[in-house]
Amino acid sequence: MNAMRSLWASIQGDPKFMRRVNGWFTIFWVAMIPVAFVLGWLKSVVFVSALSLWSLVSGHWSAWQAARVEVEQERQRKEDTEGKMIKRLVKETNLSKVQIKKKINKA
Repeated sequence: MNAMRSLWASIQGDPKFMRRVNGWFTIFWVAMIPVAFVLGWLKSVVFVSALSLWSLVSGHWSAWQAARVEVEQERQRKEDTEGKMIKRLVKETNLSKVQIKKKINKA
């Protein structure tokens, strides 16, 4: 179980891999349109249900990934702002970086 979790974490941390996987899934589902039409699957409740479930999962997964990116960008923006502020305070005052960080953490 731990191996699956570590594999899942490494997959999610690799944007190139995720882009490739989602690209192949897109090609697969686009290719399935004529196949489903020719085989008459579009009239099948099971096929349409599976397609609907996939669209729900992929839509929510995409929104979740986008939210993760926004959270990470916000975290990096805050770090950049704090870093610039600390550099300016060190430059303009006689405080050290450690003293400034302690004061920030107390606030």
